[in-house]
Amino acid sequence: MAAVPYRFERTTEAGSLAERFAALPAGEETTDEVAVAGRVMLTRPQGRLAFATLRDSSGQIQLFATEKVTPAFDVFSKLSQGDWIGAGGVVMRTRKGELSVQVRHWEMLAEARRSFGDKWHGVTDTETRLRQREVDLWANERAGEILRMRSAVVSSLRRRLEALGFVEVETPMLHAVLGGATAKPFVTHHNALDTDFYLRIAPELFLKRLVVGGFEKVFEIGRVFRNEGLSPRHNPEFTMLELYQAYADYTDLLVFVEQLVAGLATELRGGTHLEYQGRPLDLTPPWRRATMAELVTEATGEEASVHTPVAELTRRLAAAGGEPDPAWGPGKLLLELYEKTAEPQLWGPVFVTDFPAEVSPLARRHRHDPDLVERFEPVVAGRELGNAFSELVDPDDQRQRFEAQAAARAAGDDEAMAVDEDYLRALELGLPPTAGLGIGIDRLVMLLADVANIREVIAFPTLRPERR
Repeated sequence: MAAVPYRFERTTEAGSLAERFAALPAGEETTDEVAVAGRVMLTRPQGRLAFATLRDSSGQIQLFATEKVTPAFDVFSKLSQGDWIGAGGVVMRTRKGELSVQVRHWEMLAEARRSFGDKWHGVTDTETRLRQREVDLWANERAGEILRMRSAVVSSLRRRLEALGFVEVETPMLHAVLGGATAKPFVTHHNALDTDFYLRIAPELFLKRLVVGGFEKVFEIGRVFRNEGLSPRHNPEFTMLELYQAYADYTDLLVFVEQLVAGLATELRGGTHLEYQGRPLDLTPPWRRATMAELVTEATGEEASVHTPVAELTRRLAAAGGEPDPAWGPGKLLLELYEKTAEPQLWGPVFVTDFPAEVSPLARRHRHDPDLVERFEPVVAGRELGNAFSELVDPDDQRQRFEAQAAARAAGDDEAMAVDEDYLRALELGLPPTAGLGIGIDRLVMLLADVANIREVIAFPTLRPERR
């Protein structure tokens, strides 16, 4: 085989030829010479003729080779499925009406040394698909559509935020102090400093320090890491959008979120009336607002709130199949009761508002009830898309909550936070009234792409390593 070239001069993509030559009659040949490149998906040698289907990222085109015109015709006729080639020649339409490129020159660009076999007909085993994503993308067009949808979502998010005056930043992935959210972290060791660091579970505290520094509208789109199990909704590393806006509160973000999601649906799906996993879903604003206490009361038929006696909440949670911990206060019990009774019934879209202060260590206390915080989660198609709140700006209150988290961690809660003195020092410089929001990009793409498993929207999701 001849040496593989260092480059190939492609003049057009396969997908553009169908539109460009749509009016070309059957049996006609043009004088337009093009050069295309891609992977051979199918070969059909027929004596002195050979046909091949070539696919690139835009679509596919038929290659028409003849013994008389095509150099190294015998080699072309024996191409394997999966080989990458570049080919040039005039555009024509066969007598059977198939738009084609008549091959007048061609080059092997990469030989497929592993056989794709029947995988061309569609890989159906999920484990195989995700482990060999490079095969999946060729065998299942839907896989590529989903990843392109993801790219479009992220691109649109950036445009929308920048149009509103938000500035994109990057903050550290390695954190010396555990914080920003309640979750079990991954731990790594920095050899030069001889110090353990945590892979970030959220960029929140650094972003709010930027607000202290004068960035009034700031956002970051990036990876976060949580040392948790795998499920259709969870991957240990996932992508978050986090944003913070000075002089705003959580009511501003309620409107922002519903308009953002509705705008994305309109742009990428053609409207706000969707079908998700066979069920209708109307994303048209305004969405319903309901407090956590109201939703638990609706689901159980018994009034419930953070002011319900602990013994009563404990009884109800146990009756719902939960396992109450004697150390839990009414806020934690109410949250667990919500997750057991109300959350599984929600389809939405709905904003679940006014969380207990006990389970919200970074949110500002509610202006009408100090046992609650001004926080909401948007629930769409039965799963929460994100988390938002009016930010806690009082350094004394924040210290008390950090210390409560540290005490819980010392008592064995490996998801609790530590005391972050750098962040407290920043708060003492003054954080103005601020609203913050985090949205899971993966779950947002799942919604817009009509996908039920988070692994489908991640190019290479976390899998158990293969034994070799």
